[in-house]
Amino acid sequence: METDEINKLETIKRLTSNCLNTLRPVDNKNRMHTAEIKVYDYYELASVIRNLMRLCIVALDHDGAELPITIENRSIDVGLIQGIALQLFPIDEFELLNEINDLFPPVHCHSKEKQE
Repeated sequence: METDEINKLETIKRLTSNCLNTLRPVDNKNRMHTAEIKVYDYYELASVIRNLMRLCIVALDHDGAELPITIENRSIDVGLIQGIALQLFPIDEFELLNEINDLFPPVHCHSKEKQE
């Protein structure tokens, strides 16, 4: 193996240990992973869950798009849901892909027009 290829592999090993952070293995037997969200307290966790459920109710009811009258606070805190989605967004993993792309630039295929 060439020295350049060995250096690239070492770089990938270092990057993966630093950048693959969104998923953490639970066990090797089932290949299950966890993803973590951060909340201030149980009340915020409850708010997240309630807003996700409200959002699902509205998404399922395409025609009415209303929550049942029995739910007191019928507004959906979309910002809270987006905040959770941002926490789960694997930005470090995209950084890893960018670094790998820099190490191994894609080879661009020539189109048929250029070949003719």
